[in-house]
Amino acid sequence: MPRMRLVPRSLFGRMLVIAALSTGLALLFAGVTIGHVLERFVTRGLDERLDAQVAVLARAVRPDGTLDRTRAIDLPEFGVAGSDWSWHIDGPAGRVDSGTAAPLPQPATPPAPAPAAPAPATVPLPLPPAPPQDVRDRPGPGGPDAHQLRAGDTRDRSGDRLHSRTLDVPTPRGPVTITAIGPRRIVEEPLREAMIPLLGSLALLGAGLAAATILQLRFGLRPLRDLRTALAAVRAGTERHIPDEQPGELQPLVTELNALIDQNAAGLAHARQHVANLAHGLKTPLAALSLKLAETGADDDVRDMVEQIDRRVRHHLGRARADATGGARARTPIAPAVDDLLAVLRRIHAERPIAIERDIPADITVAIDAQDLDEMIGNLLDNGWRHALSALTIEAGATDGMATLEIADDGDGLDDTAMAEAMLPGRRLDERGDGHGFGLSITRELAELNGGSLALGRSPTGGLLARLSLPLRA
Repeated sequence: MPRMRLVPRSLFGRMLVIAALSTGLALLFAGVTIGHVLERFVTRGLDERLDAQVAVLARAVRPDGTLDRTRAIDLPEFGVAGSDWSWHIDGPAGRVDSGTAAPLPQPATPPAPAPAAPAPATVPLPLPPAPPQDVRDRPGPGGPDAHQLRAGDTRDRSGDRLHSRTLDVPTPRGPVTITAIGPRRIVEEPLREAMIPLLGSLALLGAGLAAATILQLRFGLRPLRDLRTALAAVRAGTERHIPDEQPGELQPLVTELNALIDQNAAGLAHARQHVANLAHGLKTPLAALSLKLAETGADDDVRDMVEQIDRRVRHHLGRARADATGGARARTPIAPAVDDLLAVLRRIHAERPIAIERDIPADITVAIDAQDLDEMIGNLLDNGWRHALSALTIEAGATDGMATLEIADDGDGLDDTAMAEAMLPGRRLDERGDGHGFGLSITRELAELNGGSLALGRSPTGGLLARLSLPLRA
């Protein structure tokens, strides 16, 4: 069972995964940061209202630690009975509260010591002291310094969260703790209303960034797709080199690829010339040896072996003439090549008048060397002319970057087994004439070396159909 890859194999997939992860983390960080800033901003307003009440109460504390009720003014909302806005003061004289909040359970505390002087009337309520949690350096509306105030959170009986601000005021009789309490929903509701559209906006931003990333990757990786297309054109023989106009990152790679193409072409040309020279060097001694054997009346087996050597030399000489890279430079029209070969064959086979039906568009041009094209078409036309009874049909067409030339005769044709054997080097199915059986095999090898193919079939009239496919030259 193949293992699942965590890292995609394609550059597009890898860059897309990296972009998705970085964008997601950035949006998450933005959402958390903006939410925290909004919370601090909204909480600041609540703290300022609580700090204002604390400042008013701090001015109402007498030096003996008691509260001057005439100066203890309830700011708006703090004077509403039963609301979540309240305050309380704990000092040497006991606890005094606003009397507007419902009592909350608190742990039992020892009774406060009797005051040294008569205290003003108070209404003690068992409100719990706000638990100090953190210190927030926010400026108050005047009075005590903001850094002296402590912020805290608690809950009422119904479970609603409350927010408090606490200040310790020193007096000669001991410290006095002033606490103002307000509902936490003052912060949570605006924050919730702000976060919903914020999260929606971040989601839309994420979708836009995803679309932009995909577009950027497709546009940025387009030169790689163009490079692949250019390499395919070079391999198919329709182009000689990869275009030099490339992005700066790909230019060194393209330069090396073109240098490699030139090196391979030079090596192939050298090998081709070497084989051709070797074949030509052997042809003359073989011809002389054949004449000498004929003069001396040598055994037929010896002469047959010499003829086999000569056929093999001709075969490899034909292969040496095939240049796989030459197609990129060649530009050979099919129609003129067929017409010239038909004129030659009419003179060679003058004793066999064959009706020729020709249908070749004039604009079909292949990326094949003219000499190779003449040898391939010449072998097929000569083979068809030899086996045709009265007519030979030649048709050509082009599709999907390939040109197709079909040569069909009205002879006896071949079965499937014979067709396969006919493509083997030196295999002759018809012993008539002076052929050596290398025509079809050389044609097939030349076609394949130039990026094409050769296939045999049956013609509509029952004879042999040879279909030669070659790459087009734009």
